[in-house]
Amino acid sequence: MISLEQARAMDAADPLRACHERFVLPEGLIYLDGNSLGALPKAAIGRKREVIEREWGASLIRSWNDHGWIDAPQRVGARIAPLIGAKPHEVIVADSVSVNLFKLITAAAALSPERPVLLSERGNFHTDLHVASGAAELMPNLRLETVDRTRIDEALGPNTNLLLLTHVHYKSGDRFDMAAVTRRAKAAGAPTLWDLSHSVGAVPVDLNGAGAELAVGCGYKYLNGGPGAPAFLYVAEHLQERLIPYLRGWMGHAAPFAFTDDYQPAPGISRFLAGTPPMLSLLALESGVESFDGVGMDAIWAKSVALFDLFAALVEERCAGHGLECISPTDPEKRGSHISYRHPHAFEICQALIEAEVIGDFRAPDVVRFGLTPLYLGCEDIWTAVDRLVDILESGRWREPRFAVRGKVT
Repeated sequence: MISLEQARAMDAADPLRACHERFVLPEGLIYLDGNSLGALPKAAIGRKREVIEREWGASLIRSWNDHGWIDAPQRVGARIAPLIGAKPHEVIVADSVSVNLFKLITAAAALSPERPVLLSERGNFHTDLHVASGAAELMPNLRLETVDRTRIDEALGPNTNLLLLTHVHYKSGDRFDMAAVTRRAKAAGAPTLWDLSHSVGAVPVDLNGAGAELAVGCGYKYLNGGPGAPAFLYVAEHLQERLIPYLRGWMGHAAPFAFTDDYQPAPGISRFLAGTPPMLSLLALESGVESFDGVGMDAIWAKSVALFDLFAALVEERCAGHGLECISPTDPEKRGSHISYRHPHAFEICQALIEAEVIGDFRAPDVVRFGLTPLYLGCEDIWTAVDRLVDILESGRWREPRFAVRGKVT
């Protein structure tokens, strides 16, 4: 059995150990939900104060020019680009994942109107499918079709307009081979739109290397941008001038301050802006992205693998006989940075853990999920979390009726 002392020794040798100090984390709390909402970067506190008091409070509207607000979507996008293997001018921060999905689905679908099928995975994250279904209803002759992830290859064909996939599955953590899937979709004549929400900042992503043409991603999970942080979108350089957004706004216009009635798309990635950027949340996201300064994705991923393996080994050793079934792939190349367990009473177990100051989350109908955030988690955190899980399972405390009461957010 792996001891607490061994876990502490692993932390002492961790090259990312100092990154923990970049975040606000309550003493004694084990935070395993960074894959839903990342921790607060300490730098964001001072930055928000500066933006509110000095830039908004004193400079007022002058800050669009004097403090670089107007260029923030491109600037922060360029900072995200190295985390996803993109060129700086291929990424921009704007709106939400849902809105960005709609922008890219509709713009990409218009390139091949003779192809009627928008293909996705059955059981994909709900927003992706909801947005896709709405977009398909608006586009001429387009329909959404979903298949099991094992049948994606056989479903690709001459009717496929666009393939929409989530790189890392939100529930199980299963990860697609981006390069292989993108290659097969291209062979069928279709681009792939990747949702990187559970990948960016935790899993190595190489959009350019994989030949990927379209992607979106979330700002409030591993990027630590804060609740409701703006999202980002990626369009490969060679495709940017061919895509014309259907969802248009003045910030995506070639000359927004000319105030002309006709729409002329801005050059490059900037055409995918729409309304005025939300500066308070956008600049908080910039602080979150800066948390990765000096840290390579290879080191982040190596630590993620170590945390996963430790968690899985401890649960296998200490929780046997309690009905927990790991549904996340054991092969690191086939998974993301969270570990999920199926249990008939996953919700109650999750609530009991939260009371014990181990915060994971529940995904219906029967999965408890633990996010492994390499920047601020250590091996001692994992050991302590499993130790508290063992106590909850062995004592049966999760059976107390109060743990079955569900709030609006699970």
